[in-house]
Amino acid sequence: MPHATRARIAALTAGCALLAGCSSGAPPGEDAPTPHGYVEGAEETAEAQLRLVMADTETGAVHMLDPVTEETVEVAQFEGAQAMDTDGRFVYIGGASSTEVLDSGVWTVDHGDHVHYYRTEPRTVGGIDGSGFAPIGDPAVTVLNSAAHVIALDRESLEAGEAGASDELDAEAVLPYGRRLLAVDGGAVRVLGRDGSLESELDATCAEPQGQTVTRRGAVFGCRDGAVLITGDDELTAETIPYPGAGVDGGFHHRPGTAAPAARSETGGILVLDIKERRWTEIPVQGVVAVTATGEDSPVLVLTDDGVLRSYDPASGAELARLALMTITDGGTPAIQVDTARAYVNDPAGAAVYEIDYRDDLRLARTFEVDFRPDLMVETGW
Repeated sequence: MPHATRARIAALTAGCALLAGCSSGAPPGEDAPTPHGYVEGAEETAEAQLRLVMADTETGAVHMLDPVTEETVEVAQFEGAQAMDTDGRFVYIGGASSTEVLDSGVWTVDHGDHVHYYRTEPRTVGGIDGSGFAPIGDPAVTVLNSAAHVIALDRESLEAGEAGASDELDAEAVLPYGRRLLAVDGGAVRVLGRDGSLESELDATCAEPQGQTVTRRGAVFGCRDGAVLITGDDELTAETIPYPGAGVDGGFHHRPGTAAPAARSETGGILVLDIKERRWTEIPVQGVVAVTATGEDSPVLVLTDDGVLRSYDPASGAELARLALMTITDGGTPAIQVDTARAYVNDPAGAAVYEIDYRDDLRLARTFEVDFRPDLMVETGW
């Protein structure tokens, strides 16, 4: 990695970079002690403040839906939106050649033995060159991976409302993991310090990385021949879990943090990785529009092009339930977003969002009708 890139990463990750959950801002009074977890300008809440962020690609309007109050508000306007993703707080709205960043104003800080939930006003942050990014973040940095670029964004700058503190990384794919960066380049899997310096090279190869994610049981790179799983704390180890046949096509999808990511396979079906057991389950479903895993020993959800939502057992691949939801037409990108209790599916043509109890045979819990096309959707606040 060039010296300039190393220096830039060091600048991006200075200060609170090595802390698992640092707070920012000054205490509420000159003489008062700083409350644990205090964040200037944010309200700490007793429970997660989950929001659904949606974009109408025709009008460029971006809306946020609060599932608790059922209220929807317009929060931004981004013309030319084509794709949307999130790191849990910030939303990355991709256009033809650039990406706009929106602070959803809701997030979670996990200290391991306890969790803090925060809420503040949503706001636009700025633009980034490039598009098609898949973001993965931690308290210090969010890494944006795409086929053309890998970019690191300084979280402290993002939280201050600035997207300018960024740097393009010299690698094919990068993950923030365990206070380090994991980088794949030229088939090698390297461990970098947060200053970009090379710490070690792991005993694994990853040709043609297809997707990457971080779970509670380790970091995963999807590669040409299998998934490279990286585990450990101070000392990291890597192992390859070979595909049962065809490999993954695109990124992994799962409830944040959980350790059973799912992906489309190159044959059009679904692959589910059981990290604990170090094995894949192949599910031969066709016409996949969207897929996500809800957790270990919890259903895998698949939306197919006939508008039917299906759930599958992640170990056996057996179908558990199905629910006819919508008519899928050209335009818009239906997605499945999941949290600990519910799944949400956007219906662009029907101007609706469906709330599904995925633990109760895909019971339709609520339908949120909206007065715009929810063409793109992510869930934030985790």
